[in-house]
Amino acid sequence: MPTPWAFSRFLHKVLMHQAEVEEMFDDLVRELKKIVPDFGKRLAIDSKAIKSYAAKKNKNEKEDGRRDLDADYGKKVYRGTREDGTRWEKIVKWFGYKLHLIVDASYELPIMFSVTKANVPDINEAHHLLEKMEERQPEMLKKAEILTGDRGYDDSKLIINCWDQHAIKPVIDIRNMWKDGESTRLLNNKQNVTYNYKGNVFCHCPSTGIEREMACGGFDKDRNTIRKLCPAKQYGITCEGMEKCPVVNGIRIPLSEDRRIFTPIDRASYKWKREYNKRTAVERVNSRIDQVFGFENHTIRGIKKMTVRCGLALCVMLAMALGRIKEKQAQNMRSLVCAV
Repeated sequence: MPTPWAFSRFLHKVLMHQAEVEEMFDDLVRELKKIVPDFGKRLAIDSKAIKSYAAKKNKNEKEDGRRDLDADYGKKVYRGTREDGTRWEKIVKWFGYKLHLIVDASYELPIMFSVTKANVPDINEAHHLLEKMEERQPEMLKKAEILTGDRGYDDSKLIINCWDQHAIKPVIDIRNMWKDGESTRLLNNKQNVTYNYKGNVFCHCPSTGIEREMACGGFDKDRNTIRKLCPAKQYGITCEGMEKCPVVNGIRIPLSEDRRIFTPIDRASYKWKREYNKRTAVERVNSRIDQVFGFENHTIRGIKKMTVRCGLALCVMLAMALGRIKEKQAQNMRSLVCAV
């Protein structure tokens, strides 16, 4: 084993070759694309907090290797609802950086990454990652079909960019941006159809006024519309107003009605939920980075060192997976991505 001093000297030399590390990463991604046919079809995006070895900002800005002059303070807020209906909130704060990742949601392997200060918003870096992917991995971007992300990536521009520019279907959780007390809105040009911010669409019986959620009828790519079907017809429900209901034969809702709410994969469909559940692939990649590659307990200061170290860890992750596949051990790829 090399001495700690020799290892430190080696890492110091590697820092001068950050571009080569990123090229190695890109080459490994391209190699996996060649031998794994569906690699890159389903993408997931998320960020990971990485604390600096320094505890806080130092007023002395003289660079001496013992201070972290690049790191900043970050905060993430997690919210949810308990089974009894009460709301909970958890706030996580740290001083350091963020590792932003786009990973393959099926194979749990990274495809694109960047490292920023902790205070950089996730959505800002999401746009940068797509631009970087278009520049460095254009074939992977063309191959991608779905991009999954949590509500931190809920942004009209990102959703429009994914579908309109790259034909990638966004499966991104949504925040309630409506005014307090506003639960539904009237669908444009439809007198008895309303929708909520989650994308559920309801028809109202012309005779009784009973509200029922309409069934999902899929996506029409040529018209850029999602289809909603009469619930009475689909589920065999007795509806007194069927004969005079204007939407008894279903309706088409153009995505332009609200680009955040109406997406190519209907938010109210089982398919949307199924695809969104694959977002956890990023969390498992993050867990390996922490527990196996040592980022839970590191001595890294400075964004350049952090970027190179993250790049090397991700290269090892890809190389180990690639090796197992070539050795015809693809069934063990996930369990062996992170340990030897």
